Order: sequence, then C-alpha cells, then structure tokens
Amino acid sequence: MTEQSSTFSESALGKGSASFEDCLLRQGDTAPPRYRFVDPDGSYDPEAVPDLSAEQHRDIYYWMLLQRRYDERMVNLQRRGEMGTVATARGQEASIVGTSFGIEQRDWLLPYGREAAALVRHGVSMRDIMLYWLGVQDANRLPDSNSLPFAIAIGTHLPVGVGYAWGLGLDDEDAVVTMMMGDGQLSTGEAQASMNWAGVVDAPAVFFCLNNQYAISVPFSKQTAANSVAQKALAWGLDGIRVDGNDVLAVVDAMRRARKRALEGTPVVVEAVTYRIEAHTTNDDPSRYRDDSEVDWWRERDPFDRYREFLKSEGIWSDIDEEAMEAEIDERFDEAWEEVQAFESGGVEELFEYVYDEMTPELEAQLDDLKQVLEERPDVYEYIEERPKG
Repeated sequence: MTEQSSTFSESALGKGSASFEDCLLRQGDTAPPRYRFVDPDGSYDPEAVPDLSAEQHRDIYYWMLLQRRYDERMVNLQRRGEMGTVATARGQEASIVGTSFGIEQRDWLLPYGREAAALVRHGVSMRDIMLYWLGVQDANRLPDSNSLPFAIAIGTHLPVGVGYAWGLGLDDEDAVVTMMMGDGQLSTGEAQASMNWAGVVDAPAVFFCLNNQYAISVPFSKQTAANSVAQKALAWGLDGIRVDGNDVLAVVDAMRRARKRALEGTPVVVEAVTYRIEAHTTNDDPSRYRDDSEVDWWRERDPFDRYREFLKSEGIWSDIDEEAMEAEIDERFDEAWEEVQAFESGGVEELFEYVYDEMTPELEAQLDDLKQVLEERPDVYEYIEERPKG
C-alpha cells in the first residue's frame, strides 16, 4: 500500500488564475467512449483483441450460456409457483461472465443480485443460489467460496467490501475485492462513502457497475446529470473506465487491467454499459416505464450474437456444440433443483444461529427460553409459520 503523507504541499493546492474559464471544471457534451474490441455486427481488429486460447473462448461461451439458461429456468419455476421472486440478467451475460474471467479465484466477489454464472464459477453452489431466492437462511453461509450473499438492500455490501479490501491490503495479500452493483446504487450514500474511503486507503478494490440503464423503473438520465458512471471515479481519486458491456472480450480485458491497477494501489470503477432486456425482477412490469422500440434496439445488439460472429470468424464456433452445452447445463440445473427439493429447513434455532459466526450468550439464553416455552406450550407452534418454499 502507498504510504499516506500528512506533509503539507503547496503544489497540491493548484495554480492561481484570474480566468474563470480556466478554473471551471465541467463535463463534455457527450459520454466518454466505451472500451470495445468487437463491434455489434461482429467486426473487429484481429491485432487488437485479447490473446485467449480456443478453450478459453469456449469456456466463456459456456458460462454465458449457463447464465441465460439458468435465468430461463428460474423464471419458469417462479411462474409455476415453485420459486420466489427472481432477478434475471438477460442481455447482461457478457458483463457478468466477463467480470468472472477478469479476476482470480483467490479474489473476493461481492454480488448484488443477478450474477449466478459468476458466483457458480467462483465456487458458490447453484443449490445455494436457488435456496436464497426461496428465502432459506442457510443459503447465506457460502462456506466454500470467496463470495458473500446477494446484497438486495441497495449498496449495503460496498462498505463491507471496501473494509475487506483494506484488510487484504494491510496484510499484503495478492487479491482484490470486486463489488458488483447496478447503476442505481451510485445514488446511495453507501456507494459514495465507500468509493471515497477506498481512494483514501488505496484499497485493492474494483467497483463493477452494470449500467443496464434502469434502477428498477428510473432511467439513468433521471438518476444523475453525469454523462457516465465511470467519470464519477475522478471525484474520489479513483480510476474509471467505461466498457461496452455487451462485448465480453472488452469486459474481460478491462477487468484484468482494473485488477492489476487495484493491486498497485489505485481502486477502479468499471462501468459496463449494457441493457436489462427483461424485467427488474419477476415482480416487475417494464412495459409501464419503457417503450418496446427501445428494447428491440438492444435486442439487436445481443451479446450472444456478437460473440458468435467473433467465434465464427476465428474458426472456433465449428468446435462448439451449443446443444450439448445446454444439455449439460440443464443437467446441472436439475441436480441442483433436486438438492433444493431434498433440503430440510431447520427449526426455530435458525432464528438465532446465523446472527453471528457463533451465538452470543444472550442469544443462547433467548433460544433456551423459546425452547422452554415450546415444550411447556406446544400450542404455540400454531403461531409459528415457516416461510414455504416458493
């Protein structure tokens, strides 16, 4: 970590000038450019694209397909009344999977709600993700991965992530914390305080924003007067990069570079410009706040179509069996769903066990009191309602 100096520096105050225009800071008329290798029509400069093997390209496509197929099947379960509310990522697969391929397994990944493929690839079981959307507390434990549960309360994982990143830096660990968020989270105090502090302590942190153009029903233009999310990084002394979130290769490369800069002591804000094709969640009706023509425009820029064209041009697509991949993913989903169906929720002790890593004496006393009441008054069970699956 960089040594923080408290020595006064006159040069840090900036030069004096009698010109108001010279001293005025203002954004331009247009948004910053988007980092991109592959254009929407699939064209690209072969000399510019990242150097990835055919196997790596195949893996990237597999995980993008897993994200889409997982979302489709989760929505089907929800529509049948077998699953709780679900947030899908159709149209954002390149951003999510690209992030995963841009970090290392030893890094920490803090999701916000849509990143199933990235989480599974980072060691989280698909079973636990399903249980989470069913409201099962046990799914929040995630013991075998460097991940935390979804942050449904907007922005609450960001202070935690920065604190953990700060600790990694103090311990000289070769790892970063990547915090996923939507564009709406930049409007919270948690986000702004977290980014400010990350810059102060040079935390090895990457703030990855999936700018899918809407915070539920509020368009990006109504959330901020800024032309981009990435430019906000400058206010906190961070680096910022704006990426075409539908170009998976650009996301992978941008994340790798951001990770390197974060390890060197400069946190980075990565803004992936993409689009949420489907509803915010299965409880949302997007037709109430956006036009079909807008959705159609983005459908024509689907990240799968773009990546397929690239793979065809590189001679890799002929070796990819999409049907076999989908069958493998469906089998993986079916196995996870069977595990969910076999999962038996615990008793009332779950109300106390997961508050802290270990139960405090006060919580143990409360649990003992409740058990005694239930033993003396079995009729109390009639007033205890466990949340049904789905």
